[in-house]
Amino acid sequence: MTLDIQRELIPRNDTLRLIGTLNAMKAKFADSAQQWQLLDESGDVPAKPSSTELFQHAAGAQDLSRDVVQLTGDFAASPHSTNRAGRATLARLATASTMSAHAASHFAETAEAALVLPRSSSPTDQHYLKNRMVIDHATARGYLRRTSESLRDAAKELDDHLDFHRFFPAPSHSESPVPPPRPSGRHR
Repeated sequence: MTLDIQRELIPRNDTLRLIGTLNAMKAKFADSAQQWQLLDESGDVPAKPSSTELFQHAAGAQDLSRDVVQLTGDFAASPHSTNRAGRATLARLATASTMSAHAASHFAETAEAALVLPRSSSPTDQHYLKNRMVIDHATARGYLRRTSESLRDAAKELDDHLDFHRFFPAPSHSESPVPPPRPSGRHR
């Protein structure tokens, strides 16, 4: 029984390294959600929103998303993804990958609307485009926050998993775990 549980453990160093990576990514997503603003100090869409800046938001979100998807793919390919803690962590990472991809597309839609805004002639069209920009940009920032939360939850899964290491210390290099007894070919 103990050997079965020990086989379920993700090595402590791997777990700590992954928690560190997840915490760093979580902070990047949370910081981006906070820093990437559309509205001016008065809470209005600027008269001439910078499409360049908005496309930078989209590009930055795409880069962040690529990093999460890559981490998720790497973790899915690891043998750790098949145990209980690994499956739970992978589910959180998959959610983070999906949320981050949605953020990038909503930032791109905001930038697209900013390009169309100067060409719209009617006040109704401009009002509609500005509202669409606000909604798309806020939605994108919301996806960044949810990505950050999913990364936090993945790190929490691994942190909880570390608690099991206290009960099952890793064998030293000089001692290896005793393999389970093999059934003999003879029957009594």
